[in-house]
Amino acid sequence: MPNVAVVLSGCGRLDGSEITESICTILALAQNGAEPVFFAPNIPQAEVVNHLEQAPLAGEVRNVLLESARIARGHIADLAVARADRLDAVIFPGGQGAASNLCTFMTDGPACRVNDHVARIITEMHELGKPIGAICIAPVLVARVLGGNGIPVRVTIGNEKAVAQAIDAMGAVHVECPVDDCLVDVDHKVVTTPAYMLAKSASQVHTGIAKLVVEVLRFL
Repeated sequence: MPNVAVVLSGCGRLDGSEITESICTILALAQNGAEPVFFAPNIPQAEVVNHLEQAPLAGEVRNVLLESARIARGHIADLAVARADRLDAVIFPGGQGAASNLCTFMTDGPACRVNDHVARIITEMHELGKPIGAICIAPVLVARVLGGNGIPVRVTIGNEKAVAQAIDAMGAVHVECPVDDCLVDVDHKVVTTPAYMLAKSASQVHTGIAKLVVEVLRFL
């Protein structure tokens, strides 16, 4: 059974991993005979957001690994211990945590810094020829790490113009893609899907992610 790293960034779309995207990923992996292995960096969140009022909680401090454990039902490890040679693939669900906890894209745009362990696992997986999946806003991680190293990886976040331009500025190539589909970069074994960058419903999210998971596993 393939083991696929699912790298989480907290719990909740405004300051962590988007929960629907994460669960759709887990379900699709199980339905296709793969085992999700959960990781998250052991770092403070960039901010904590009240999801009811959609406003920052001043003075609140939470840990990305501890919050991610809510989605992983406690079966999760520090990303620092993840090794590409022990994994078959890696998938990054979206949510603003991917753009604020796993990197600084939310504040720094194309000049963002990617968490050291996130950058390492993306680099290691690519060097070993193992597939990488990225959902919603998470393709900016791949764009920054691979594109920033001169690898013109093709990714999608749907059709959001500003983010697409930022992806191109990072050395990657943005390609528009409908919400219910995924983009496959065969040369670099990278699969991306827009999810809630475009989606109006959970069913649309599920359709795109289900296709992404199938394409990621097809490389194995």
